Amino acid sequence: MRASTLHAPRDIRVEEVPDAALRRPQDAVVQVVRACICGSDLWPYRGESPREPGQRTGHEFLGTVTDTGDDVVTVAPGDLVVAPFTWSDGTCDYCADGLTTSCVNGGAWGTPGSDGGQGEAVRVPYADATLVKLPAAAAGDDRLLTALLSLADVLGTGHHAALGAGVRPGATVAVVGDGAVGLCGVLAARRLGAERIIVLGRHRARTDLARAFGADEVVAERGDEAVAAVRELTDGHGAHAVIEAVGTEQSMRTAVEIARPGGAIGYVGVPHGSGNGLDLSVLFGRNITVRGGVAPVRTYLPELLPDVLDGTLDPSPLFDMSVDLDGVPEGYRAMDERRALKVLVRP
Repeated sequence: MRASTLHAPRDIRVEEVPDAALRRPQDAVVQVVRACICGSDLWPYRGESPREPGQRTGHEFLGTVTDTGDDVVTVAPGDLVVAPFTWSDGTCDYCADGLTTSCVNGGAWGTPGSDGGQGEAVRVPYADATLVKLPAAAAGDDRLLTALLSLADVLGTGHHAALGAGVRPGATVAVVGDGAVGLCGVLAARRLGAERIIVLGRHRARTDLARAFGADEVVAERGDEAVAAVRELTDGHGAHAVIEAVGTEQSMRTAVEIARPGGAIGYVGVPHGSGNGLDLSVLFGRNITVRGGVAPVRTYLPELLPDVLDGTLDPSPLFDMSVDLDGVPEGYRAMDERRALKVLVRP
């Protein structure tokens, strides 16, 4: 089969790789119908996160089951399914606690020895616990398929950040970052009843989309100027809940400074370029809670799926560029150069 691989910084290739095939009785093989490129994929693409030459790429996909192992009972060939960005066994203590990303037998697509989502097919370990079946009718609805693809990562990650930040009815929420996860944080905050949402971002097309998703105000400044702007908008208090969706040292410092005393920060930006850490005395003195990390998307899928199916949540506008499998290298370039927000891949 054909799949996308990374050989060196900015060296993405689409080439022949071994076919996805069953290895264990708990496995399934999924033919990819939709995949995409994530903002976090850009860190290894730029050489900021190490990868082995030839390692597979992509961790977001949905598709059709083509084969199942003898122990698989919840999905069958022909079923349309979505996969979270990590697989999990569904039986360990961490899975029982809902923290599927810490599963003792879990893993992530594109890691050495596993298939990546940006390919023609994927072997899925622990298919019963990992895959979520979708309505067959969705296969004929292009917009809905695209919206459902967001459940593989960014929509659940935005929801995780909103929960970590303690978003509640009546809260003022600030979202640091106007990428796909930040924009999904806007959707999540609105869904959870936020009264006011302030987005920190400077890319007009993205902040316009943030407004369409439910944001009330946009702050285009960065650093100290951004902090001053948010403080002014909140009568000097800051936000009850802050979603940090970038992962840099500056973005986290901004998140801390715009959180009001007693507030909380939900952080989901993949950390990169941070060396000095947080000043715990600031968090201590202002009673600020910091909670977040890798989103256990599989846990959130049953809750979020109905809202995507009925249109309550429609993340499909996030995808502003579409490519076939051969176009994946150009998709990476477009996102790296900020010519695209999130690239849809149609293998």
